[in-house]
Amino acid sequence: MALKKISIIIPVKPGGPVRAIEGLRRADYPADAFEILVVEGTCPSRQRNLAAGGAAGDILFFLDDDSMTDPGFLRRTAGHFKDGSVAVVGGPSLTPESDPPPGQAFGMALASVFGGGGVRNRYRRSGPLRETGDHELILCNLAIDAAVFREAGGFDERLYPNEENELLVRLKRKGLRLMHDPGLAVYRSQRPTLRAFIRQMFGYGRGRAQQVLLGGGCGVTTLIPALFLVYLASLPFIHLPVYYLPLLCYLVACFCVALAAAIRTGKGSAALLLAVVVPALHLSYGAGLLRGFAGYRSAGRARPPGDISIRRVKGFDSGAEW
Repeated sequence: MALKKISIIIPVKPGGPVRAIEGLRRADYPADAFEILVVEGTCPSRQRNLAAGGAAGDILFFLDDDSMTDPGFLRRTAGHFKDGSVAVVGGPSLTPESDPPPGQAFGMALASVFGGGGVRNRYRRSGPLRETGDHELILCNLAIDAAVFREAGGFDERLYPNEENELLVRLKRKGLRLMHDPGLAVYRSQRPTLRAFIRQMFGYGRGRAQQVLLGGGCGVTTLIPALFLVYLASLPFIHLPVYYLPLLCYLVACFCVALAAAIRTGKGSAALLLAVVVPALHLSYGAGLLRGFAGYRSAGRARPPGDISIRRVKGFDSGAEW
């Protein structure tokens, strides 16, 4: 059976670096069986849709500009799509060991049960290959059958982030198979500062709320950070000692998570930061949720796409500029 052709799509800000190409140079896949499309612009969902419209591959593989891949990732991906019932395949985004202690702490928080909750498997290798939903798949490492993507109309350009979650929910509702392969991992550095991490989590929360308003899926646990933030805001107005018990339990849990991570990983300087990073994650995500729900009037408006250009860094004809 002939190898499936793969179009790798990488959105990037105008003039931004594309570190992902470093790993793609080492891809163990025939040169005439994959292409790389770098799409410059300021509206990632629109950038991805435009590139997908001009892509020639049987599979669309979406990476971020800093997604570092292993040489065998294309063969591994193509192997999953031999099963014609599979529409989507993705794997985790792991934190490189070279990240400094704050970055390691951000990665630990996202990959932990208490910090990342139901989406933690996006940030760690865990378990076998399995059918899954949008909670375990992430857009910086996501392959979609090209025909399925186009038939579904691509990403909803009113969303960023969470455009992939909305699409995956739609595909799942159609009965299509979404697969999570823990071995199909990319490495991406975490945000360099706590402030940048908070801004990232706020954006994730806002995107999830807007996704829900546009008809996307939402579990009860998704709302817990927002409810916790409301609870904290109510503390000055309710003067009952027992009302402070949930906060005390939460702080003790944060300390225990940090201590357990320090013992388990041996990365004391990074793990102990979890006592601060986990609350920052929960509160910023909760604030983003509330902001997203409060901005329901703008949830259905498409973002201005701006100027978008597509550059073919490597094509199927092997006449590549590398």
